[in-house]
Amino acid sequence: MLRLPLLPALLATLLLSACMSYPAPSPGHFDRAWEAALGATADAGVQVTSARREEGRGRISGIQDGKAVAIDLRPLMDGRIEVSIEVPDAPATQPALNERWLAAYRQRMVGR
Repeated sequence: MLRLPLLPALLATLLLSACMSYPAPSPGHFDRAWEAALGATADAGVQVTSARREEGRGRISGIQDGKAVAIDLRPLMDGRIEVSIEVPDAPATQPALNERWLAAYRQRMVGR
């Protein structure tokens, strides 16, 4: 039989040993985001030069008006997919391209 003073210590140990896990994004969810990102890239006028996927993440590289463009997709712990676009060589045109790309991406994600 457990002594009463040991009970709080046992409960604290059990609580501290509990761990939290988040579900990984389903392959279908990532596939949908990947296809929307590829389509949005073309819609925004970016010429895709490479599209690489591996282990639930991906990178789309391209060129628009002679400037390099990179779109990255990566899974988050809560099951969502983070999607980012960067145009490192063109800070003046980046906001307009970002807005066009994001609008096209959202349309493709909602339109499905």
